[in-house]
Amino acid sequence: MKCQFCNNQATVHVTDIANKRKRELHLCEKCARKHNLIPDQPTPHVDLKALLGLLIGSLQQQHQASATADPVALTCPSCGLQYVEFRAEGRLGCPDDYEAFRATLEPLLERIHRSQTHSGKLPLALRRRLHDAELRDLKKQMKAAAKAEQYEEAARLRDLIRQKEATDESR
Repeated sequence: MKCQFCNNQATVHVTDIANKRKRELHLCEKCARKHNLIPDQPTPHVDLKALLGLLIGSLQQQHQASATADPVALTCPSCGLQYVEFRAEGRLGCPDDYEAFRATLEPLLERIHRSQTHSGKLPLALRRRLHDAELRDLKKQMKAAAKAEQYEEAARLRDLIRQKEATDESR
């Protein structure tokens, strides 16, 4: 496409829509500068992604600095992995890294998983044992509430026990 003013190759394309009418301009760089569509001197390009990365990185470093004196100097005694390498790779080298980098990993895990403890699946046998122990505990509490003549609490516990037993039978 050619420039609308000088017939050179058009490198700047401007589309203007006003009052439901579309107007297009095709200009070479020289004519675009002449009509103040692009600045005479190129302005420095701001890489927003890199800038945000620096800002967030510095905030994280400040947060981590408050947690430990110098996390950059941390090194795992077993595998020799440095904290800087972990940050770059995103992978730990051995199970001992969790202990070596504990002060910096805990806030990170808390932010990512919203918890520092595992709450995933349990083996079926363990789930049954925990369920049975919970039922025994609830029954003891119900008997103690009835003995203390706290009948409303005893009834609430009875209903809770029945609900848990019903879900146990439906499995």
